[in-house]
Amino acid sequence: MSRLTNNEYSFKDKIQLAWWLLRTKLQVPSARLIRYPFIVRGGGYIDYGQRLTTGVGCRIEAFRMNDSKHKRIIFGNDVQINDYVHISAIEKVDIGNNVLMASHVYISDNSHGYYDGSHCDSSPQTPPKDRAYKVLPVKIGDNVWLGEGVIVMPGVEIGSGCVIGAHSVVNKDIPTDCIAVGAPAKVIKQYSQLTRKWEKVTL
Repeated sequence: MSRLTNNEYSFKDKIQLAWWLLRTKLQVPSARLIRYPFIVRGGGYIDYGQRLTTGVGCRIEAFRMNDSKHKRIIFGNDVQINDYVHISAIEKVDIGNNVLMASHVYISDNSHGYYDGSHCDSSPQTPPKDRAYKVLPVKIGDNVWLGEGVIVMPGVEIGSGCVIGAHSVVNKDIPTDCIAVGAPAKVIKQYSQLTRKWEKVTL
C-alpha cells in the first residue's frame, strides 16, 4: 500500500499564511482568507459576502460608469476563488453562495463593442478601446463549480448546482443542475431529482 503524500504547509508557507490572514482581517474583515497580491478597483462597489477565500493574483474590478452607487460585484457566502481569477463589472456580477472557482477564471458583464448585426454595431476602423461598452448583468447561482480557465461572458445566467468544465466559454444561459463543457459551452448532463443521478443530455 503506497504512503500518502505529505502535503502540509512548510514553515515558510505557514508564516506567509499568518501574514495573509492578518492583512485579510485588517482589509476585508468579512473574508476568511485573502492571498496576496489581491488587486481591487472600485472597492466601494463590491460586496464580499461572508468567508470569501481567494488564491494569489486575483483581480476584482467594479467600475462606476454612472451616478448609481449600487454594488457592482456581489459575492455570496463561503465563495472560494483560486489563483488569478479576474472579475470585471460595470452593471452587476452576482455570485451565489458556496461557489467554487478554479484558477484563471474570467467573468465579465461588459465587452468592448457590439457585433450582433444591429444598428449599434462597432466599426472595425474604431480602435477597440474606444468602442462603446456592451453591458449585460451576469448571475451565477449557488453551489456552482467553475473549472480551470472558464470564461463567463456578459448577459449569462448559470443556474444553481452547475458544473462548468475546464476552459469552457459560457455565452448562453445554463439551466440549474447541469454539466456544461466546450467553447461555446453546451449542456451534456443534468442531475435528475427523480433518479438522483447525472443523466446524459441528447444534443
